[in-house]
Amino acid sequence: MFKPTRILVPTSMSKNSLKTLRLAFDIAKEFNSEVFLLHVIQNPVKQCIADFCLDEVSFGQLERKMYASALAEIRNQLAIFPFINMDKITTDIKTGPPFEEIFKEVEERDIDLIIIDSLGSTGLEKYRMGDVAHHMLLGAKCSVFLVK
Repeated sequence: MFKPTRILVPTSMSKNSLKTLRLAFDIAKEFNSEVFLLHVIQNPVKQCIADFCLDEVSFGQLERKMYASALAEIRNQLAIFPFINMDKITTDIKTGPPFEEIFKEVEERDIDLIIIDSLGSTGLEKYRMGDVAHHMLLGAKCSVFLVK
């Protein structure tokens, strides 16, 4: 019988993410699993664009604000689920291509189950399988649970 012990939940912090989190927490409770919540910032702040560059101090401040904002949003999502055991939840924020960062997280944390939204979260994307979910199905080295 499959018994996940380490569950990774990549979150885009969309409405779909809440449904995915609820399912992940239910599964984690059933199997006494750890949950790793990951948000990947795909387009981080750039220090230079064309001929304009931010100084190091301003760049650092913007980058810290971006991470703080993402962390605050993750905490807001977690607050919706007061029944969860926070001792078994780890949150992380990374930057880069989402599917690459998710695969790295799977390797680093020895994840045995990824629970992810199956649909994109913007525009017409919300009507077809999301790009990140598609990459998970093709390249993940562990089980993947797609949530519709």
